[in-house]
Amino acid sequence: MKSPTHEASARQRFGEPFSGLSANDARSDRLHNPNLAGVDGEIARLVDRSTQELRRAWRTLYRTGPPPGLSRDLIIPGLADKLQQRAYGGLSRALQRRLRILAGEFEKGAGSFDAGGVLKTGASLVRRWRGHTHTVLVGEDGFEYDGQRYRSLSVIAERITGAHWSGPRFFGVNKRARAS
Repeated sequence: MKSPTHEASARQRFGEPFSGLSANDARSDRLHNPNLAGVDGEIARLVDRSTQELRRAWRTLYRTGPPPGLSRDLIIPGLADKLQQRAYGGLSRALQRRLRILAGEFEKGAGSFDAGGVLKTGASLVRRWRGHTHTVLVGEDGFEYDGQRYRSLSVIAERITGAHWSGPRFFGVNKRARAS
């Protein structure tokens, strides 16, 4: 019997998709859910369809026509993605909500909506609260706000709001950034 690693590398060499499961695992998964068995075949047959048929399929799946000028080479992956979402499930509601929030902040021109890494000395954290803009300067050994030094963002958030807040959450700093 071949090892799953060998099977996976062979599939990758010959251009076949690799799901991370061994062939037997994938087969048993499809046996438990008959809807999954037909999805792969349906996706494979997309390349044999005419452009008009692909556009009709797009209208059926998305309930709207494909964007004008969208080529056949981009319609096929769009349809395959939608078919997979229906079969395997799409993004969670929480992730969809988070993406909408980030897109909205980006469109508003927010300079920074995700720290994405470690806070560097000299960085400024800006938060608007009840009509006032509050700026915190990141220092080597803490934070500076309103001319005073603090070791914790939570203390600053509490001073601003009058209530206990998670400072990193109040200023939109992620967990990785807090670790430094």
